[in-house]
Amino acid sequence: MPPGPPEPPGGGGAGARPGLTIVDAHVHFWDPAELHYPWLDGLPALGRSFLPAHYRAAVGGAPVERVLFVEANCLPDESRREVALVERLAAANDAGPPRVAGIVAFADLTAPPAALGRALDALARRPRVKGVRQNIQGHAPGFALERGFVDGVAEVGRRGLTFDLCATHDQMGEVLELVERCPATRLVLDHCGKPAIRDRRVEPWAADVARIADHEHVCCKLSGLLTEAGSASWRDEDLVPYAEHVLACFGPERVMFGSDWPVLTLAGTFGGWYGFTERLTASWSPAERQRFYGDNAVRVYGL
Repeated sequence: MPPGPPEPPGGGGAGARPGLTIVDAHVHFWDPAELHYPWLDGLPALGRSFLPAHYRAAVGGAPVERVLFVEANCLPDESRREVALVERLAAANDAGPPRVAGIVAFADLTAPPAALGRALDALARRPRVKGVRQNIQGHAPGFALERGFVDGVAEVGRRGLTFDLCATHDQMGEVLELVERCPATRLVLDHCGKPAIRDRRVEPWAADVARIADHEHVCCKLSGLLTEAGSASWRDEDLVPYAEHVLACFGPERVMFGSDWPVLTLAGTFGGWYGFTERLTASWSPAERQRFYGDNAVRVYGL
């Protein structure tokens, strides 16, 4: 398999602490030779295959034992093939870490109820599928509160699956209302709610995230901040206000580590991001760090 492309600079890595094991709760794989990803058309740096061998090389010496694959926004009618592709990749990669421990698959929650029910039942029968995601990001205001979408999130929960919330900072108000309407579904906020780091704006994102965190059935992935910073020259101080706010709101029990590889390569490296999280959590107890780096993802997704 060809090596992955060189990753841009973006902070240094950090040495692993003894006994720490990582579950990377947000990883994408894709192969444009097999499936179609229209969103990659404007991102030539990402317009090639990114597969488990490339991820293993990017991780280097970090103690990543397992990963959670998150759907990569291929064409909706190819989503079943995406799950099958990742299942094949997982089976081929089971000989050694990092292993693919679970899949967050795409489902169109706006489909007619009968069709959606069949699709969710089919996903729930696949042992590696642990959750569902349909992006809220990119949709018009009000999308997340349409009755069909809200009912779909509830149906995901009824099947014991987790739903990932991928939305931008200006959509957090809608996300809060969706969270309130779906109390029986385990929800995970991706990428800290995509704060406006480029513009150095904190509000109203911070207030919305605090209200979302008041709901115990919601957890948050500390991920995606490098991309929101939007520059390979990011510094810790660019990210700290947003990361610390999320940690304060959700606490060590409801925050999990995610790399958002390979999207993070647009603004940094796995080692740079891992090093940032190591510094951010340096004062935590070993038990708190292990929950953040692995145990919370295992619990929330049933890995």
